[in-house]
Amino acid sequence: MIIRKYLYLCSGMSKNSQLVGMTTVMHFLMDGMCMCCLFLLAEAYGDYWGAYGDRLILGAILTYNVLAFMPQPLTGMMADRMVQRHWLLLASAMLLTVAVAMASLHAKAEWLLVLVAVVLGTGNSLFHVWGGKQTVVKMGNDMRMLGVFVSTGALGLAVGAVFGSWVLLYGLLLVYVALALAYVRWDEADDTGGLAPSCAQPAEHSGACPPVSAPVSSMSPVTIWTLVVVLMLFVGYRSFVGEVFSQGITKSQSLILTIGAVAMLGKMAGGWIARYVGILKSLMVLLAGVALCFLFRGQFVWVLLLGIFLMNCTMPITLFLANLLLPKREGLAFGLLAAAL
Repeated sequence: MIIRKYLYLCSGMSKNSQLVGMTTVMHFLMDGMCMCCLFLLAEAYGDYWGAYGDRLILGAILTYNVLAFMPQPLTGMMADRMVQRHWLLLASAMLLTVAVAMASLHAKAEWLLVLVAVVLGTGNSLFHVWGGKQTVVKMGNDMRMLGVFVSTGALGLAVGAVFGSWVLLYGLLLVYVALALAYVRWDEADDTGGLAPSCAQPAEHSGACPPVSAPVSSMSPVTIWTLVVVLMLFVGYRSFVGEVFSQGITKSQSLILTIGAVAMLGKMAGGWIARYVGILKSLMVLLAGVALCFLFRGQFVWVLLLGIFLMNCTMPITLFLANLLLPKREGLAFGLLAAAL
């Protein structure tokens, strides 16, 4: 019933737009689920083993983060070669189910904690690459849609951290699995694999890609990969600045939720701003604003929030540029930036 209601609300949209909408909702569910699961494990192991449990949790979180992000270039290359990418989504749903089931055992065993982190991180990696690839193929590397897809994860992390509970965890998992199965069943054309061009523009989104791809085709491989590395360094720098922004500030639950919502809105808005203002002008204004907010970040909370908003506006731009540099390798492009993150 929930899925039918969602599809009814989206009935005025094209099929590809509805599919991207489902992918965006699943992104929220995925990140919320992972954060909620890690939160519950931290609570259980910290209370049971004290300081030793805290060290175990730190190791598990590190393991999760490494497996969720670092393998994404490899996962992306696999997605680019796959004809039926929906197997990545189904594998992700299966791994998430296994991870939640193992966490639900409440067994205080070190190996189980590490195993949950491994399975959770792997499932996360598969979903993100699949979702990034699908969004580009379905919507023609549209910056606006890229921003919409990546945006909801930030709010999911905040919700999972603030409202973490077993009821929430099971609810997120059930909806995620249901949407994944509905997506695979509904997307009857999900067999184009990596054969679709980077700027394959559906009729309803013709013109989604600005005509800047021609110079890329004339670049040498050395130039292209140099620019890819520059984008990766920028993404790493963006992550670092985002962390510095929030240091030294006591984070209440309301502030955590607000930061998640602001980050989400920034990622959503960035694609629209750059699409209609221009990439270069947008980056100049956004980065200048981030620099000013960074200088005065300790003065007011709204300065912190504005800086987070402006910095997150650059995310769909970097994804768009990576896809232009690596046409027909959207999975690899997404994975490389995620690894840098």
